[in-house]
Formats: sequence, C-alpha cells, structure tokens
Amino acid sequence: MIITETSRLILRQVVTDDAAFILALLNDPAFLQYVGDKQVRTLESAKSYILEGPAASYQTFGYGLYLIELAHSRIAIGICGLLKRDFLEHADLGFALMPEYCGHGYAFESAQATMEFARDKLQLVQIVAFATNDNERSIKLLEKLGMSFNKQIVLPGADKKVNLYSVNL
Repeated sequence: MIITETSRLILRQVVTDDAAFILALLNDPAFLQYVGDKQVRTLESAKSYILEGPAASYQTFGYGLYLIELAHSRIAIGICGLLKRDFLEHADLGFALMPEYCGHGYAFESAQATMEFARDKLQLVQIVAFATNDNERSIKLLEKLGMSFNKQIVLPGADKKVNLYSVNL
C-alpha cells in the first residue's frame, strides 16, 4: 500500500516480501552504529521484524516505518516513517538509507513527505526525532526539516544520551 509519493520516491508499507532488503539494511554498519543492533540475522528474523514492527504499528497506530523506493525503478533504498514509543508523547520520525543512496537528498525528501503525511492525513500536531551526538548527517537533516533541539535523553535499555528534537506541524 502506497502511503505517499514525491517526484522521485514512493513510500509504501513494508511487507514480508521485503525481508531480504530489511535484512541488509538492518545489518549495514551505519545502521548498527547510529540506530542499533536489532538482532536480525536471517530472512526469517527479518520477516518477524516486519510483522512485529512496522506491520503491527500500522494496525495499532495507523502509521509505522515505510519502505522508500525510487519511483522510476521501484528499487528499495531505505526506510522512513513514524514510530510510537512508550517513552515519548509524540510520534518519532525515523529514517535509514543504504549507503549508496546517501548524499542524494532522498532522506530529506522522504522525511519531508512523511511529515506532510503526518500533518495532512494523520492530523498529528508535533513530531519528535532523536540522533546521537556523532550522527552529524542526521542532525543536519533534522534541522533542515525545521526541528529544534529540546534536550538530551537516555533511551530505555541504553547507557548513552541522545539528542531529542521536535517540530510542530
């Protein structure tokens, strides 16, 4: 199911047929460094991740992480979407791209489209996001999206602080 489109990208729901791509993305060194290790090492665990993560989120909250595809080829390049976390009041914007697609404006384009979807279709009034201090690219992207630094927080189960950003839609 397509959620939103831009001139270059399609954002659609993640399905179990995307397991091979999700397996590769979740084990990319940058994903492991900046997002964390989701312990997804096989196609079966990738399918479980999809069912228990994005697919369950669509059912429970009406939103989740979406697959980013290039519009002209339908090649999967990353994920972008909204997560509802127990410890945050508002939906959390998350994104990750395969390294060969970084630096082309796709993360900004998909994040901006996700924020428009959140405002126009979901009628959310605020979105938050977080980034580690050393993730300069994500911090610049969040600021370019109009997000402002709020405070540092420690994520549940983690030991280091991350920067929390927010924007009113």
